[in-house]
Amino acid sequence: MAPKRANARDITPSSAATTQAGPTTAGTVPAATGSSSTKPHKTSTASLATKDGWEQVVGTVWNHYLEDTPQRTKLIDAFMAFLVVVGALQFLYCVLAGNYPFNAFLAGFGSTVGQFVLTASLRMQTTAANKSDFPAVSPERAFADYIVCSLILHFFCVNFIN
Repeated sequence: MAPKRANARDITPSSAATTQAGPTTAGTVPAATGSSSTKPHKTSTASLATKDGWEQVVGTVWNHYLEDTPQRTKLIDAFMAFLVVVGALQFLYCVLAGNYPFNAFLAGFGSTVGQFVLTASLRMQTTAANKSDFPAVSPERAFADYIVCSLILHFFCVNFIN
């Protein structure tokens, strides 16, 4: 392997002076010259730690989402949230009530997880910001692929139930 190059931030004047000061005996450590690099850095995270700071960040992100996200993408996001709730309810039912027809639980839960993955793929392909990543895929083509893959997924899930 090639040796690592030293960055300018790794070598401070105090550390360069102590390493060039001369040989030291075994077991001794060169004394620090009291530079600011040996003191711990204090960051100002107090503004983010307050409740008002987090509320402001979440509020800003939510307002940005509501203002700048197209209606089609919001509809896809709502369907993805619905799939998460349905999957969580199926899992909770399986834990609380039992899983007697276990293949039915696996088919239902697999259906929700698979549909979530397919919907996430549809969202990625139809988002305007990702247009450079999918130049040959039109939104109509992405939706047609989504429908075909959803039909195949549900065909396998129905057949898995028996």
